[in-house]
Amino acid sequence: MSDTTTAGSLQEEVREYYRAKAAEAETSGACCSPDPQTFGPAAYDEIGPGTAPDAALLASLGCGNPSAVAELREGETVLDLGSGGGLDVILSARRVGPDGRVFGLDFLEEMLALAARNVADAEIDNVVLLKGTIESIPLPADTVDVIISNCVINLSLNKPAVFAEMARVLTPGGRLGISDVVAEDRLSPEERAERGGHSQCIAGALSVAEYKELLDAVGLKDAEVVFTQEAADGLHAAIIRAHKPADSTAGTQECAPGGTCC
Repeated sequence: MSDTTTAGSLQEEVREYYRAKAAEAETSGACCSPDPQTFGPAAYDEIGPGTAPDAALLASLGCGNPSAVAELREGETVLDLGSGGGLDVILSARRVGPDGRVFGLDFLEEMLALAARNVADAEIDNVVLLKGTIESIPLPADTVDVIISNCVINLSLNKPAVFAEMARVLTPGGRLGISDVVAEDRLSPEERAERGGHSQCIAGALSVAEYKELLDAVGLKDAEVVFTQEAADGLHAAIIRAHKPADSTAGTQECAPGGTCC
């Protein structure tokens, strides 16, 4: 089987897996661990009643709470990569307030429809949902103050493109605060794949060193990767932070190749 065929098969596997998750949104599940006590909705045990619709919380498939990790402030513009059922979009919108704005980006119509219903139920009007991929973000350069993501980057088959896009759309001085599954440096890609599938956020996980190298390569500085809890042997849910220098000229292209700018 060629690399192209393999990549196509993995992409379709991811699409079908998350289509099924969208259809089963009334039940809880976690993409990153078989243990729903620590991942998915359990990662949001600090949010109060009424903060987000129950349907949005139960549809969470992530490994952390990136809207809290990013320490969002009022008036900021936020981009959620792989916004899924919309929980992190809703929480972010409440944190940035009416003067802020939140973009939710997802590649599945089913997830966008679910998110739209949840956003409407939450009665939030500072959210824009976008269809697209995280490898080609449909926004102009220097658009967002903060990028968040919840256990999505590990699913990409072209991670250098994802990191380049993050650097492009961040404003100078902007930052990222994301949750993802990350491997210990001792594990080879083959060893990661032995511990879980691609759609379950294990096989495609980057190592700590790989994460930092990719961030540095696109000019995102002061990268830190902090493990929070175990997802599998040698793999962990983690918090990743970095920022784009205030004097950065990275990301001067106005729109992503093939993207549709707003």
